[in-house]
Amino acid sequence: MTLLQLEGVSVRFGERAVVDAVDMAVAEHETVCVLGPSGSGKSTLLRVVAGLQQVSGGRVLLGGADQSGVPVHRRGVGLMFQDHQLFPHRDVGANVSFGLRMRGGGGASYAARVAELLELVGLPGAQGRAVASLSGGEQQRVALARALAPSPRLLMLDEPLGQLDRGLRERLVVELRGLFSRLGTTVLAVTHDQGEAFALADRVVVMRDGRIAQAGTPLEVWQRPASEFVARFLGFENVVPATVTGAVAATAWGKVPVPAGSPEGEQRLLIRPAGVVLCAAGLRCQVVSRTFRGNHVALLLRPEGGPVLEAECGLAGAPAVGDRVAVTFAPAEVVVLPPGH
Repeated sequence: MTLLQLEGVSVRFGERAVVDAVDMAVAEHETVCVLGPSGSGKSTLLRVVAGLQQVSGGRVLLGGADQSGVPVHRRGVGLMFQDHQLFPHRDVGANVSFGLRMRGGGGASYAARVAELLELVGLPGAQGRAVASLSGGEQQRVALARALAPSPRLLMLDEPLGQLDRGLRERLVVELRGLFSRLGTTVLAVTHDQGEAFALADRVVVMRDGRIAQAGTPLEVWQRPASEFVARFLGFENVVPATVTGAVAATAWGKVPVPAGSPEGEQRLLIRPAGVVLCAAGLRCQVVSRTFRGNHVALLLRPEGGPVLEAECGLAGAPAVGDRVAVTFAPAEVVVLPPGH
């Protein structure tokens, strides 16, 4: 069942289309993350769904009902922002119960709900704590509990973990995915952090200049970027012009094997760093830099011909800066990108 449906949604500020004829659907119990650089329209899209931004064209439907003219507090959505927006003069319990009070209900009923939610988000018994005494991660948990308190049919997250340090973000995103799965929550989130989106989402939507550049599962988008823009946004830099003939592409790096069935002719070629393989004989390169990445080493290589190459290798025997190495290319990590930008 589709819970949220966007039909040709546009938002214009003067002559500029911030959101441009976007069609999108979010199924019940699905987590969708909208990714994109600053100015791509992702936060505006969230505000449109919430009712905080009027559309210039198109429709927003929730549960099949057109939301034109429906105010924010009647849409049945929960909102969680990057800066938490907690009430500093209220304790944790009062912050979490705010949404319940706005909806109406007796003190006993929301006291039990607040206790349940704080348990869910990992802050049991924190009702009486002052907001100022909480760490950033704890404040984020309180904001999440407050957004979940009225049992929204759609939970919307705007850069939910943006202000937290990387280690805490990585832990919280795993907890959030498990929590949403247990609760059956439908989630629409926006973020610029691809790692966060790929870890949290069932489906990711990449935006560019107000339009959807690609939508799919995290695996689909990672393995098969729909364009050079998506590939570069995901952090892939090994993109060059190529002439594909059969199972081989002619590039500035020489002959590169491509997957069977790749489109032929003048194309753009992506080689993921994992597909640049150190070997005994192949394209000669010099190691420009190397960076420890935890379970592998990232290398920047300067080939004898063509632009620099990003590569990965294991920790054992990783070459040093200045070393000369040879590389070949693994076709499984080569993508012939569709035409366009």
